Formats: sequence, structure tokens, C-alpha cells
Amino acid sequence: MASYRLVSREYKAEDTVIRLGDVVIGGTAKVFIAGPCAVESREQLLTTARLVRQGGAQILRGGAFKPRTSPYDFQGLAEKGLEYMAEARALTGLKIVTEVLEPDAVPVVAQYADLLQVGARNMQNFSLLKAVGRSQKPVVLKRGLAATMDEWLQAAEYILYEGNQQVVFCERGIRTFATHSRNTLDMSVIPALKQASHLPVIVDPSHATGRRDLVAPMSLAGLAAGADGIMIEMHPNPEIALCDGPQSLYPQEYFLLMQELRALSGFLGGLARQKAVGE
Repeated sequence: MASYRLVSREYKAEDTVIRLGDVVIGGTAKVFIAGPCAVESREQLLTTARLVRQGGAQILRGGAFKPRTSPYDFQGLAEKGLEYMAEARALTGLKIVTEVLEPDAVPVVAQYADLLQVGARNMQNFSLLKAVGRSQKPVVLKRGLAATMDEWLQAAEYILYEGNQQVVFCERGIRTFATHSRNTLDMSVIPALKQASHLPVIVDPSHATGRRDLVAPMSLAGLAAGADGIMIEMHPNPEIALCDGPQSLYPQEYFLLMQELRALSGFLGGLARQKAVGE
């Protein structure tokens, strides 16, 4: 058996399905997550949440604590941002996902969030992985900037080892020699992961490409490759966003992409049903 025993298909053959009330991640369902990179203000977040709900996504994303490459960049609103996220959930009914940066912050973030996100820079922060494992909250585990699939699987193993079976892999691109995009979105890892593990897999094309014009085609490609969902960045006015504006969709772009994603999801579901009948 592989060193990532609990994560592997050998340990559990059937797909893991994570339920957040009426929102389902995994199995035959497709989940769509949208929102800003960072929670900037109450007005910005509530406006965005209404747009996210209008477009049809089920989960609102937004960073209250932001790990930035430069110490001079906007670092987030901390717990005040979490309060705005909780208010947005109450207003719209959306579930919320936000990043947690350190073990000591897990209890506070878990009070507010429906899903805890472990970001790419923390994929091998083993103390944090253990802490979110003990939290029993569903976890979105992003792939590290240069992590192999095995390293990613073993990071998830830390969470499951602590008793938390609710983990979602998120492919967000890896660093290569390419210069046409922020990172290289590894589509081949999606079917490879689903063969190796029973856990759901989603794709974040916004952080992978860093380019607004590439988000839609890479979102559609992610679904076609077998992803269980898509996580995208959308901002009411990307031109004035405090974080990652160039990769954030305008509202109308988001609405159009959601229409395309739902159509593709329906088509892929029909193909799966035909295959099942044929077998």
C-alpha cells in the first residue's frame, strides 16, 4: 500500500463525498466557488456575494488573512474579514471558504468558515495540516508551488491521519519555466489524482494562470479533465482590487462562464450516464 494509505483508493475504493448542508462536493455533483482574492471591505464583499449567488456558484471564497510575497502588500482584514464573510453567508445562503495561515488561528477561522483553505505556501506546513485535521472542518488543500503529486497526497494524509476525512484537493498551477502565465496549470494531475485517491479534486484557474482571459478556457478544460469543481476569482471592479485584480473576472464575465460551466457539466453528466448504461 502507498505511503498515503488513508488517502488512497486501496484504502477506500468509492469516491468521498463532502456535504455542506445542501452543497455537495464530489461524486456526480459539480461545485462552483467564486469571490474575491481578498476581503477588502464590507461593501465590497456583500456586493460580490450577491453577484456570486446570482451567477449560481454555491460557495463564496475570500481571504481574510492574506499571505503576500511582499510585506508591503495588502495583508487582509483578519477577523473583521471573517465577520464580513459570515454576514455574507447569512445574507445569501452561500457557504464560505477562507484561508488559515497558522495552527493557532485554526479555532478562530473554524468558528466562521464552512471550509478551511490551506494555501499553496502552506501545503507542507505539517503543524498546520495536523491542526486542520483535528478541527474536523472540511479542508481545501492547495497544491504547493513545486509539489509533486505524491508530496501533495502525503500532505493530505497528515489531515486524514488526525481523523478528518473531509479533504478537497485544489490544483492551482505549479511553477515552471513558462512566462505566458503566472503558473502552469497541470491538467494531467486531475485524472491521475482521481485514480490514486478517493478525495474530490477542484481547479483554481485564476491563481494558475494569473490572467483574466485564460480563466474561462482553463475552467472548462478542468471540468472536461474530470475535476469535481472550479474555484474562480471575481471582483465587482477588478481595476481597483487590492489583490490579484488582473486575474479576477468582471461580473458579466463570471455570469457567462457560469452558464458555460453548467452546460458543460450537464453534457459530461449525460456522457457518464451513457457510459454507465453501456457497461
